[in-house]
Parts: sequence; structure tokens; C-alpha cells
Amino acid sequence: MQACGPVFRRFLCCCANGTGASPPLNKKKKLVFLGSPKVAASVLERLFNASEAPDSAFQLAAIVTQPPSGRDRGRKLMPSPVAQHAIERGFPQDLIFTPERAGEEAFLADFRSLNPEICITAAYGNILPTKFLNIAPYGTVNIHPSLLPLYRGAAPVQRALQDGVTESGVSLVYTVRALDAGPIIAFERVEVDESIKAPELLTLLFDLGSDLLIRELPSLFDGSAKLNAKPQDDSKATLAPKDSELTSDSCCAPVYIIWRTKANNFRGILVVF
Repeated sequence: MQACGPVFRRFLCCCANGTGASPPLNKKKKLVFLGSPKVAASVLERLFNASEAPDSAFQLAAIVTQPPSGRDRGRKLMPSPVAQHAIERGFPQDLIFTPERAGEEAFLADFRSLNPEICITAAYGNILPTKFLNIAPYGTVNIHPSLLPLYRGAAPVQRALQDGVTESGVSLVYTVRALDAGPIIAFERVEVDESIKAPELLTLLFDLGSDLLIRELPSLFDGSAKLNAKPQDDSKATLAPKDSELTSDSCCAPVYIIWRTKANNFRGILVVF
């Protein structure tokens, strides 16, 4: 893994028997996937499977993900779960892009040269500027794990559980410059069991979101999704708040709810007496 120029990085072939060469793209629609964590890797797998179907209308043209980061005790640089999954799947490593920012000119130049037709994002973790959004003619579509316009922004599942919701869902939306504010293509509701924890609900919602995406791909490609997408009611939008504080007056119920949101990523709850 090494830098490829001073501005952005991408993975290069490091296998002795591999060439890293990219196969020629056929006439199928060129789809680019953007995602980073483990839940996004599951969406990527669904796209791999769908693209390999005999009647598939698209081909994965490139993958964009967060740069390698130190995730173990030795702080050794490791690829994101999405990058690792793509490598294990044998995806051409010269088509896995890891820019620090999606607005970098060197990255955008290479991205434009691919002539992507549609972009799909799932927990990518990077702001997409207008000059990126204007490249793919079929637009950029995001899988967001909430019933938009509720819980726009970061940590929607954790915030929903903290609010004690009994119903949640996932939305398939067009990406616009305003955060999670684009027209809604489709959504799926799900009941929230009082014992479910954030990682479990997050996985469930991205699984449902993958189903929605595969179902809606034909409408995305023929343009009917854009015609039928519904604008969000901005007056009902809820955005991520700042950190909150628990005091000695807090009862046990909210403490338990907050613990549910932090499961598998628990660093503690500070209670001030």
C-alpha cells in the first residue's frame, strides 16, 4: 500500500501473481460504490452479486472508500472494511480510490475519466462536493438508516434508540449538497424491539437498504426514479445534537437507552453527581 502522487491515494496490486490491470468495461451501466465500514461492505457484496447476474444492467466501475487508518494496538495502517472486502473479492486494486477528500482535483480528474453513470453511497463518511455530484448523469444515491427527514446527519440509529423509538427504517435518497436532504426514492419501515442494540439495528437497516437498492436499480437507470422521487418535508427534519450530559437526577431508563446505543463501541457513560 503506497501513495500514488501527493494528492490522493489508491490501492495498488501487491499480489505476486496479479497484474492489477483493469478489465475493459462493457456497455453495461458504470456504477461506482462509495462506502467504508463493515455495514457498507455488506452492501458492496450485494452489488457484486447483482452485477454478476446474467441479466445485470450494470458493472462496478470503481470503489471509493476512506484511506487506510490505524485500527489495532500497533496503529498499523489497515484498509477500510470496504477496501478489504473488495480486495478479497478480486476487484482491480487500481480502481479502489482512497482520497482524503472527495473534492481533491487529482481524484476528480481520475474519477471523471471513468465516465461513471451512477454512484451509490453507504456510510462513506466523506462530504461530496457539487463538482463530484455533477459527474454521474444518473446522480448519486445514498442508503440512509433512518426514515428521512427524521435523523439526518451522523449516528441516526444511535439517536433513534436514544429517543426510545418503536419504529425505524431506511431511506433511499438522492444526494444533494444539503445533508441527507435529497428527494426520497423509496423507504422501508421496521419495528424496533426494545432489546435491540445499535449495531444489530444498523446491520438490519443496511440489509433492508440493500434490498431497496437492488429493487430500485431499474428505475434509477430508466429515469423514472428521479421523476417519482418525493421531496422531503424540511420542517420535520431532525439533526444530530451536540453531546448531552447525564446528572444524578437522571433515572436508570435513559442510562440504559444510551447504553444500547453504545453497544460494541462502548467507552463509558459519564454521570455527574
